[in-house]
Amino acid sequence: MSRSPVLRRLAAAAGTLALGAAMVAGSAVLAAPASAHGAVSDPPSRIYGCYDRWSAAWTDPAMQTQDPMCANAWQSNPNAMWNWNGMFQENVGGRHEQVIPNGKLCSANNPTYAAADTPGAWRTTSLPHNFRLTVHDPSNHGADYLRIYVTKQGYDARTKPLAWSDLELLKTTGSYPSSSPYVTDVSVPSDRRGHHVVFTIWQASHLDQPYYQCSDVSFGGGNPTPNPTTPAPNPTTPAPNPTTPAPNPTTPAPNPTTPGPNPTTPAGACTATVSVASAWQGGYQATVTVTAGSSAINGWRATVNGATVTQGWNGTFSGSTITSTSWNGKLAAGASTSAGFLGSGSPGNLTASCTAS
Repeated sequence: MSRSPVLRRLAAAAGTLALGAAMVAGSAVLAAPASAHGAVSDPPSRIYGCYDRWSAAWTDPAMQTQDPMCANAWQSNPNAMWNWNGMFQENVGGRHEQVIPNGKLCSANNPTYAAADTPGAWRTTSLPHNFRLTVHDPSNHGADYLRIYVTKQGYDARTKPLAWSDLELLKTTGSYPSSSPYVTDVSVPSDRRGHHVVFTIWQASHLDQPYYQCSDVSFGGGNPTPNPTTPAPNPTTPAPNPTTPAPNPTTPAPNPTTPGPNPTTPAGACTATVSVASAWQGGYQATVTVTAGSSAINGWRATVNGATVTQGWNGTFSGSTITSTSWNGKLAAGASTSAGFLGSGSPGNLTASCTAS
């Protein structure tokens, strides 16, 4: 199966991704250890599926009625949706059932993705009982194995958070070399009907770093995808080389509500921190969080020292300076908002400062 246009665009900017580190008020020092990042793209996992369907229209109110579980997830944590490819734990040592508690399987027990654990009317992919599963890993770090489960007949994904006891193990693959995608054929027992969850563990090879993915599927109804008639492709074949840049968000993200007042910040002042969401060879994505002091402010200007900004959203950008817009300039005492940007080069040791206006 071919990549979706969204996945091709994002993969071009993915390269070797990295995680951000801890922030301090008014400034941040960042470290970015190399990490594999990816997701089950077919059948799409919950968070990736929401990104794939709505990243170009994420302020469209139609999401609330057409895809309410995605609307809830997006409102819960917009950054999680933009970073759909980071649902993992480290140093698990194969103890998946001991490390990931019941009810937290779909979020990988990561609070950033907590909305993925919420039971409800997640949009399903209609499948035959024999189908092909695909994991895309833009960093090409390989896989020690894919472990694939399906929920037992009688499990209700609309009302019950997923538990290990709800799952039946279907297969554990062998290893894959460092050449994404990782593809395998899956056979599901014929008694499965209706809405089910396919749960996949991708054990990345470069570190002890397993990824946990919930894909909502439907068996025995709708228009299933064709039953594959040939074996899954040889995983040693390189994935297509993406050439399209990452999407440039042009509409503001929801203005999140925030932590209580910072008693050490002067009235009318503000602070700013910067965090790196992901990084790759030659670029990175970062988020600047601005917090008002002990009094409300009517506007703000944040400067990210050391950044070379190429694209940005939720603010007006001039060099490395971000100025608030009409929808996120006014902040109550202690309230926060954020802006995001893509930068060129290495993130290095970025710091951020803020001035109220």
